Amino acid sequence: MLLQNMGTAITTALMGFFLLSGAGQSDMLGKAVGTAFAATIPQEYSVTMTGYNAVPEQTDGNPHVTASGTYSNPDIVAARSVDLANELPFGTVIEIEQNDATSTRACGFSVAEPFIGYRVIADSMHPRKRNQVDILFDSDVSKRVGGKIINPATVLGVCKDITIRVVGHVDIRAMPRSQTELAARIGLATLALNK
Repeated sequence: MLLQNMGTAITTALMGFFLLSGAGQSDMLGKAVGTAFAATIPQEYSVTMTGYNAVPEQTDGNPHVTASGTYSNPDIVAARSVDLANELPFGTVIEIEQNDATSTRACGFSVAEPFIGYRVIADSMHPRKRNQVDILFDSDVSKRVGGKIINPATVLGVCKDITIRVVGHVDIRAMPRSQTELAARIGLATLALNK
């Protein structure tokens, strides 16, 4: 009984000391608020972005299966360089935004943008690539640019300083089949792609 009362007295005294001195109170509150606040800030990355098609010349021996094992769906799939595997694991849903610095001759983002929408990281790039995201485009779709009919992957070219924002995560084993289904799964009210 004496030990129990002594333990209670010590605990009460320590609590009173911390409360009266203010030691750690604002730090603890700041850390708690900061942690909650940090969890709501979307993760953003500045990357180089390119495009590809699910054809043997641009993929491995089986162009219809991604590195994650899912179908190469050109409506929603994106690949990331292997150095971004921890930041963008398979199933990460990203939103893509062009920066002012992106408007270079080698980047056709504004022309290819209607074909991009939200993307799920489901594929991986060659190990020599660094800090890069590759958008899968339908090889049967084309866009008229300067009098030529060109695939959006070619139109996109190489875009530097693209901002990608993590907006959700999906189970890679049950991938959405369209932009509409993807937006519904992660609770996005508006679609980036009008299909």
